[in-house]
Amino acid sequence: MPNCLTLKKSNCKNCYKCIRHCPVKAIRFSANQAHIIGNECILCGQCFVVCPQNAKEIVDETEKVKVLLQSGEPVFVSLAPSFIANYESIGINSMRQALKKLGFYDVEETAIGATIVKTEYERMLQEEERDVVISSCCHSINLLIQKHYPAALEYLADVVSPMQAHCKDIKKRYPNAKTVFIGPCVAKKDEAEHYEGIVDAVLTFEELTKWLNEENIELKKEIDNDAHSRARFFPTTGGVLKTMSKDIQGYSYLAIDGVDNCIAAIKDVIDGKIHKCFIEMSACIGSCIGGPIMEKHHRSSVVKDYIAVSQYAGEKDFEVSQPRAIELKKSFEFIEQRHQMPSEAEIQNILRQMGKFTPAQELNCGSCGYNTCREKAIAIIHGKAEIFMCLPYLKDKAESFSDTIVNSSPNGLIVLNENLEVQQINNSARRMMNIRSANDILGDQVVRILDPTVFMNVLKTGRDVRGERVYLAEYKRFVEQSVVYDKDSRLLIAIMRDITDEQNEREKKESISRQTIEVADKVVDKQMRIVQEIASLLGETAAETKIALAKLKESIADE
Repeated sequence: MPNCLTLKKSNCKNCYKCIRHCPVKAIRFSANQAHIIGNECILCGQCFVVCPQNAKEIVDETEKVKVLLQSGEPVFVSLAPSFIANYESIGINSMRQALKKLGFYDVEETAIGATIVKTEYERMLQEEERDVVISSCCHSINLLIQKHYPAALEYLADVVSPMQAHCKDIKKRYPNAKTVFIGPCVAKKDEAEHYEGIVDAVLTFEELTKWLNEENIELKKEIDNDAHSRARFFPTTGGVLKTMSKDIQGYSYLAIDGVDNCIAAIKDVIDGKIHKCFIEMSACIGSCIGGPIMEKHHRSSVVKDYIAVSQYAGEKDFEVSQPRAIELKKSFEFIEQRHQMPSEAEIQNILRQMGKFTPAQELNCGSCGYNTCREKAIAIIHGKAEIFMCLPYLKDKAESFSDTIVNSSPNGLIVLNENLEVQQINNSARRMMNIRSANDILGDQVVRILDPTVFMNVLKTGRDVRGERVYLAEYKRFVEQSVVYDKDSRLLIAIMRDITDEQNEREKKESISRQTIEVADKVVDKQMRIVQEIASLLGETAAETKIALAKLKESIADE
C-alpha cells in the first residue's frame, strides 16, 4: 500500500465503490475490507474522493513540516498554481503573509518551476527530433505508464515535474533551504518521497486550511496582478500547451484529461497510431483544479475554477534562470506487476463458480466494481476479489435458498403487493387451490383465487390477522390463516395451514359424540319406561296383595 494513502478498516462497508472508480483496479478486497495494492496504484486519489464512508485517508505531513520549521533552516513553500481556485479571491501575496505567520521563510509559486519545465519541453521538441512526447508533469500519469504501460516509457518526457524544478531552483538559490510543496494532489506526496532530496514534505490544501484554522489565521481576500505569470495556467486542461510555443512544423499538440482518456491515448501511441505529437496528460478531469484534494466545496466547480485561474494568469512567462537540460533530467523505471495473465481454463473455472456457464450469463453489470465478469474472474485468480462480490450471483443464491425454504414449507405462502397482486406463491398454496403453475396467477389480482376481504382489512386497519379459521368453499378446504403486513417491504404475507383433515377428524369425533349421546338418551329413556312399567306393575301387585290380605284377615276374624 502506498505510504501516503491509508485505510480505516472499520469504515469499509462492502460497497465496492472504490473498485468501480479505480481506473486501474488497484484495490484488493478480502475479509470484507478493501486494500490498496501498492505496486498497481497510480495515486489518482479517486478512491479517496468517492468513498461514501471516508474510509480512505491521506497521511497528514503537518507534524513533519512543523519539525522542519523548528530545525532553524529556512523553509520555503512551493505553492501549486491551483491555489487561486481553492482559495477564492486570494492572491499569492495574501497567501505569503498567512504562511509566514505559520513560520515559513518565504512562499513562491510552483508556476515558476512550470515555466522552467515548459521551456525544456520546447527545447526537447526543437533539438531532439522526438516522435511522440508525453508530458511528465502529472505523477499519476507517470505511475500509470511505469506500472501498467511500460511500452510507452520511451515516449514519456524525461523531465522533472514543475514541483521538482521549482524546489531544485529554490535549493540552488538557497543551498541550506528546506522545501514544502502545497497543492491538491496525493500523488505528489509519493513523488517527493520517491525522489529524495528535492522536496522535503508535501501538504494538501485541506491540511493547510486545517492548520491555518487551528492557528486562527485568516486569509485576506486580495488579488495581485503580475503580467509575467503565464504559467499559472498549468493546473488547467491544456494549461501546459497555453504556455508553450507551438511553432514546430509537423507537430500536433493535444491535451487529454482523465485516466480513461489517457489510457486510450497511450494504447494508440503504443500501437503506432499516433506520430509527431506532443500530448499533455492529466489524470484528473479538469487537470489539477479537479484534483482529489481540492477542498470538497470546489470539486464540482471546474468551470468556475478555470475562470479563476485564467483571470489570475498573466500574458508573459515568469522571469527565470533556465537550468541546463542535464539538471532537469528525470528517469522513469518500469515497476513490475506481480500477477501474470491466467489461462483460459482458469478463467472459465472461476466463471463457472460464479454461475456463469455461458456468455449470455456474463451480465457485465459492473456492480462488483469490475467492467466485465471476465475481469472479475481474473481478479479472483489474482487474489484481489472474492466470488461473493457479484450481485447477480448473490441474488440468485439468496433466491435459490429462499425458494428452497419457501417451497419446502408444508404451509401455503402467498405474497401480495399493496394493489393485492400476487407476487409470490409457494407449492403448498398452489396445491391447496389447485393452481397448476405459479405463472398462472403471478401478477394477477388475488380475488382470482381468494376472497380479498381479509387482505383489504389488514391494509386498512394496519392490524394483522393471526390464526383465523376459514373454510375455502371453492376448494372444499379448511385453513388456519394469518395475514401480516410488512411496512418496510410494503407487502402482505398470507400463511395458510391446511386443517381440512383435522377439521374432518374433529367433525367425525363430534358426530360420534352426538351419536353416543343419542344412544345414551334412548337407553335412559327406555330404562325409565321399564322402571315406570315395573313400578306400575309393582303398584298393582301391591294393591291386589293388600286386598287379598284384607280379605284373609276378615275371614280369620269371622272365624
